[in-house]
Amino acid sequence: MKALVYQGPGRKAWQEHAKPAINDPTDAIVRVSRTTICGTDLHILKGDVPSCQPGRILGHEGVGVISEIGTAVSTFKVGDHVLISCISACGKCMYCRQLMYSHCTRGGWILGNTIDGTQAEFVRIPHADNSLYPIPDGADEEALVMLSDILPTGFECGVLNGKVQPGSTVAIVGSGPIGLAALLTAQFYSPSQIIMIDLDDNRLAVAQRFGATSIVNSSDGKAVAAVMALTAQRGVDAAIEAVGVPATFELCTQLVAPGGTVANIGVHGMKVDLHLESLWDRNISITTRLVDTVSTPMLLSTVASRKINPKLLITHRFRFDQILEAYQAFGNAAQSHALKVIIEA
Repeated sequence: MKALVYQGPGRKAWQEHAKPAINDPTDAIVRVSRTTICGTDLHILKGDVPSCQPGRILGHEGVGVISEIGTAVSTFKVGDHVLISCISACGKCMYCRQLMYSHCTRGGWILGNTIDGTQAEFVRIPHADNSLYPIPDGADEEALVMLSDILPTGFECGVLNGKVQPGSTVAIVGSGPIGLAALLTAQFYSPSQIIMIDLDDNRLAVAQRFGATSIVNSSDGKAVAAVMALTAQRGVDAAIEAVGVPATFELCTQLVAPGGTVANIGVHGMKVDLHLESLWDRNISITTRLVDTVSTPMLLSTVASRKINPKLLITHRFRFDQILEAYQAFGNAAQSHALKVIIEA
């Protein structure tokens, strides 16, 4: 088969690779019909994720059709159309019993990280009964690709961890796909303000179309003053970090109001200073999380009922043999205006 293989920091190739095989009775092999690229894949290519070693097939999102199942798989059969979760969960270990699937002792975030991922024609899914979701007949599979990772990530790590409530004020730092996913799902709770902050005017314009009440371009270094002016000098109840660099995390700690929450979503590849000298008396909480995908069934229902349209996040479409072009577009979003790309078999 063909696959996108990580070859070390800054290097990748679309090349021939052995097809996956059933290793354990709980495995399934999925023929990938659509996948996408995540900001985390770019972090891997920068060398920020040392657990991902050269030779690994990248990708942890997608939909497809089951081509083979292990003898212990009971929920699915060959030919089923499925949504692939970015998190693999055994369903039995102590963390799975706490619904912390991201820390499953036999799974977690392994696809495209410690085992081969979805940017290939076929992928092996461990613990298939707990790590795949059936796709209803007639569902828009492009839209459902957004439920593999970014929609539950924005919701769980940003909105839920940020304790967004009716009437609360929210600032989301980073108007890329994850920040926009947090914006879309924050509206479940009817906050009074959602302020989107970014360096890119195009992405801020998209955020405004998606429901942001205010937008702030932070390129002039005056984002804190702008947010304070919008919140009667109080700051925000939830500051959601959706980039993964020191400057954006520090900005969130400057924006949060007393008693508020800083919810980190971004993947951080370098140290971040925590200024306790200015935070120790503010009664704030700082949360971190890797998505657990516990919200995926709810999000599937919400998408099916058309209460939310994640397809709005898709800006570019490519074939599998154009995956290097897809990476070029996604990695240079300021020029290409890319949000999420769909790569189709």
